[in-house]
Amino acid sequence: MSRVLPWFEQKFDFSFSEELYPNVVARLRGTPARMEEVLRICPEQIRCKKPEGKWSAQEHAGHLLDLEPLWMARVEDFARGGAELTVADLRNQKTSEANHNARPLEQILSGFRGCRMDMVNRVEMIERVAGRTMLHPRLKQTMRLVDHLYFVAEHDDHHLAHILELVGS
Repeated sequence: MSRVLPWFEQKFDFSFSEELYPNVVARLRGTPARMEEVLRICPEQIRCKKPEGKWSAQEHAGHLLDLEPLWMARVEDFARGGAELTVADLRNQKTSEANHNARPLEQILSGFRGCRMDMVNRVEMIERVAGRTMLHPRLKQTMRLVDHLYFVAEHDDHHLAHILELVGS
């Protein structure tokens, strides 16, 4: 049984200072390396094993890649300003249909690294709007850009925890 708290049960406290912006960006920059470190040494039969029909470690990695366009769209929402952030597909249809276990691992890892570095480069360019607020559509609470980035980092760590659990690290 998984010890990782289900994502939709997690609560978020965004009361931290905007001054943590560089720290959160550094955390986001490090996710590709942390994921690569675990998955590159993991044998395929372990990496692609689907326990009880749930996502494999490789599918969790693919899911992180699948969400990069959403995270970037929300960064652009903050850059432009507005009332509400781009809505997510809460059913994760893209990941369900992607068949990530049939893809080469390197394709997933390099795709994720490229997309993530694009986002990190973009948020470094728009740091001036780190405190701009917009409504998160699922949480129904306002968040600053720095909060959104923290949310993404927490999502990364949630799936990295699942990956570690699945590969036995």
